[in-house]
Amino acid sequence: MAGIYIHIPFCKQACYYCDFHFSTSLKKKDELIICLIKELELRKTEFKNVTVETIYFGGGTPSLLTNSEIELIINTVYNNYKVVENPEITLEANPDDLSKDILFQLSESQINRLSIGVQSFYERDLKLMNRAHNAQEASECLALATQYFKNISVDLIYGIPGLSNNDWIKNIEKALSFKVPHISCYALTVEPKTALETFIKKGVIDNVDDDLAQEQFNILVEKLEASGFVNYELSNFGKPNYFSKNNSSYWLGKWYLGIGPSAHSFTGDQRSWNVSNNTKYIKSIHNNELPSEVEKLSKTDKFNEYIMTGLRTVWGVSLKKVEENYGITYKKYLLQQADIYIKEQLLYIEKGKLLTTKKGKFLSDGIASSLFKINLS
Repeated sequence: MAGIYIHIPFCKQACYYCDFHFSTSLKKKDELIICLIKELELRKTEFKNVTVETIYFGGGTPSLLTNSEIELIINTVYNNYKVVENPEITLEANPDDLSKDILFQLSESQINRLSIGVQSFYERDLKLMNRAHNAQEASECLALATQYFKNISVDLIYGIPGLSNNDWIKNIEKALSFKVPHISCYALTVEPKTALETFIKKGVIDNVDDDLAQEQFNILVEKLEASGFVNYELSNFGKPNYFSKNNSSYWLGKWYLGIGPSAHSFTGDQRSWNVSNNTKYIKSIHNNELPSEVEKLSKTDKFNEYIMTGLRTVWGVSLKKVEENYGITYKKYLLQQADIYIKEQLLYIEKGKLLTTKKGKFLSDGIASSLFKINLS
């Protein structure tokens, strides 16, 4: 099983924290959609023996597409790839794009899952991040969306300067009040060359407090688990039977094909990524050339990837799989490196799997990096 990711590189305005590839000009939207279609056709041989179980529209802001544009892309997938009977088809959307008419149209389409970028229900937070919607639109959108879709995910951000623990709890409770089955939550991160980094350096916005972010993550886990959610991956919480199949495919090492500017692909032995430039992407596709770079993965690369993704999830890192896929030397190295974190109660081993403790979960990326910085032949 595999997934197809479609990158829609357009936004109404730039969020201050975002370092994804996008453009606020829609002038090339029509031409780019033609090229997305063509790239899907050009790359179909890569998945000729693979079945697609998820189609994911990410961005950028995919909800800027019309219903007919979305259907055209989905139909191209069906015409060129083998697709399971009931695939998970997700559209990322911003609250300001989801009017009642649009939601009705989407509900009549092949889209069966919405990922709505609320981020916060507080006006001050949305202004600080330069989101295109306001707090009222966030609430009104979810009230409407839940009438048309059963499978909805809500995005929230914690660790925002000025966001108190009490207000963060209210944000979580507000999201829960809409009875959505999936919530994705991310710590606000200061990425290089973003407006947020500039404003922090100039003192316009307070810097991110890592200790506060960890506190708010712990609050998040406690609140959502008490409401029946499973923290199946560091940033993802789902009710049983509502884990994101698209997100899970990344963490479980399944193949995925990335279509569009800056989109990444993974096929087990290699990863590739398209150029992060709309004009160059369009020109290459028109010339029947794939505008991508390819990296062949060594055994060590694959091991490192497995450690990074595995530690973020409830499935952990299987010691048996490490030995079978990479050899006894890698397994011994992993256990040796993990020992200090086991003693510090950040990691533990259960039923042959290396897992993070509640204390270690928020630190999983940092722990993982210390486990895979190796150079084995």
